[in-house]
Amino acid sequence: MPETRVIPDRSRRAVVLLLAGLLAATGFVGSAQPASAATRPQTVVSLTFDDGNANQLAAVSALDALDLPGTFYIPSGFVGAAGYLTLPQLQAMAASGHEIGGHTVSHPDLPSVPAAEAARQICGDRAQLAAWGFDVRSFAYPFASSNAAVEQQAEDCGYNSARLLGDLRSPSGCSGCPAVESIPPLDPYATRALAQVETSWTLAQLKAAVTRAEVTGGWVQFTFHNVCASGCDISVTPTVFNQFATWLDARESTRNTVVRTVGDVVGGATRPIVVAPGEQPPAAGVNAVQNPGFETLAGGAPSCWMQGGYGSNTAVLDTVSPGRTGATAARVRMSGYADGDAKWLPQFDLGSCSPAVAAGSSYALSTWYTSTTVTQFAVYLRTSGGAWQYWTSSPWFGATTAYAEAAWQTPPIPAGYTGMSFGLNLFSNGTLVTDDASMLLVAPSAAARQAPSAPPSGPVEVVNETEADRVGQTGG
Repeated sequence: MPETRVIPDRSRRAVVLLLAGLLAATGFVGSAQPASAATRPQTVVSLTFDDGNANQLAAVSALDALDLPGTFYIPSGFVGAAGYLTLPQLQAMAASGHEIGGHTVSHPDLPSVPAAEAARQICGDRAQLAAWGFDVRSFAYPFASSNAAVEQQAEDCGYNSARLLGDLRSPSGCSGCPAVESIPPLDPYATRALAQVETSWTLAQLKAAVTRAEVTGGWVQFTFHNVCASGCDISVTPTVFNQFATWLDARESTRNTVVRTVGDVVGGATRPIVVAPGEQPPAAGVNAVQNPGFETLAGGAPSCWMQGGYGSNTAVLDTVSPGRTGATAARVRMSGYADGDAKWLPQFDLGSCSPAVAAGSSYALSTWYTSTTVTQFAVYLRTSGGAWQYWTSSPWFGATTAYAEAAWQTPPIPAGYTGMSFGLNLFSNGTLVTDDASMLLVAPSAAARQAPSAPPSGPVEVVNETEADRVGQTGG
């Protein structure tokens, strides 16, 4: 039978219960904690939150009012972006007793990316969170997707535990699964948890997951994404969450059920920060674009490329055959345009697909294209912490029915940026076809040796992959 241990109570409630026991022993109160609670096996509940969505502040307020801790798994590359928690908010949460855990830099499906990219995603996220002052011990796999190599990487990056989803009996499935994870967990880098809390879950179902666990005692992890009244995917309403948290809070004195962070349940000291090797900028004469001709496809889409865009418009992005060279080119069709744009871009990652750059260097960008309207390069930069920001755009290139080359040299890369993604865009109704992209280092010049140009100030367009983009996949 797995070893079990009682999780120490570190909340203010511990002091209250201790004083109550002392008063009862000396006759100042009528009774101590009910014997039924003292003799029950301890059940430990962890309330975890994935992705760092800004609406999770509603849950933070409810937990703070009850002096209950939560564990928040944060993709560091999303911090401060529209709809996500900011760094000051995370710091305030940590100061009030909540745990900040890792969830990769930009939320990729880890088994599907190269091993070096997975290492950069897991280690880089932990290193950035630690640099911001957080004690980072716990990790959750994006989409609850892992394999043996990814789980080993989570351990190698210094985490004490890593969470899966859907391996405990849940309202949405796994009816034959156990009701609890053991303490300590059977495998700390594949800890078992309930399925993610879906919008359809009721308060009664949330409670039932706890009462099932109380039969034997053990550990139950809940996973929340959005906390909002309506219009959110994978959500719980603030009202239901507050009712559930209030109900949980009362069960410590009656059922020996406590709420603890994942880090406190698993235990162990915070391990040293591990820095994964980064990608190096290309040498002179080397095309830094991966799959520049869109010839390599994965699932019918060009590998190492992503669909980008924003604003009010209807955009269709696909491929056509033949290309300028080879069998494939990339196409963007725009209709119903009001604002924004659409484009194919090298995948926003930490270096496997997006080219690395060096601060102070300039790069020659080139793409062959046909277009029914004007187009231009939209250029994005990756910060040293892994977040992506819009940087600048090139001059316009005219419409053309025959393939023409769009070529432009960037300004020097600002300090603090390590990667680039770029693509020709449509910002009006029309059709654009692109092929044979390249990005070459420009030989250093007097201009490049000047102080690098500053990034834009104010709001920027940031393209993030979120849960809503992958609703067909399981987990946070």
